Amino acid sequence: MRLDHVSYAASHDQISDVVNRIGSQIGTAFIDGGIHPKFGTRNFTAPLLNGQYIEIVCPLDHPATDATPFGQAVKKKADAGGGWLTWVLATNEIQNVEKNMGRKSILGQRRKPDGTEIHWKQLGVLDTINNKELPFFIEWINSFHPSLDGKAHASITEIKINGDINKILNCVRKEYGFTVENNIDIDFQIDILNELDIGVTSIKFKTQNGFVDIL
Repeated sequence: MRLDHVSYAASHDQISDVVNRIGSQIGTAFIDGGIHPKFGTRNFTAPLLNGQYIEIVCPLDHPATDATPFGQAVKKKADAGGGWLTWVLATNEIQNVEKNMGRKSILGQRRKPDGTEIHWKQLGVLDTINNKELPFFIEWINSFHPSLDGKAHASITEIKINGDINKILNCVRKEYGFTVENNIDIDFQIDILNELDIGVTSIKFKTQNGFVDIL
């Protein structure tokens, strides 16, 4: 299991400004990732080093937005002013996560503007809605990983999470301070600062121009 990507939510009206701001901060261009028709959302992605990426996602005016957990989570965060939505762990054995959670994953799909179809399985978004410090899980079905879209210049070095460490440990079934695949060390700072702002509070990136914290 490894850190796959981090997700930032914005409103439909704000997403262009957020893409430009964060792209400038990390020194990396975002691309139009296309629409998630099943979830009623759309995203822009930027590649990061170490096979990871950052997603900026917004809700659409679509029935699926209110009918699916991911659409609901994105809309709720966007309506609250936007910000970091969640962190996502990738696995090659999502059936093990299904067994631990006692339910099946769902299929995700999006179509990029160039016609490329991207498919995956995901599980745990409903838990993320109810416990915003928790990640959800993904298994990629095809090889079109967003970390390959464009040239990566930055890497994640720290994720700060306001939340209950025991909930996180029970969710990921890992020891605190786990090292993801390929020995990529990411510092997870987890603490309850207040109970009104649970979830990812900031992420630190190493860029070509130094370190930057994005709130």
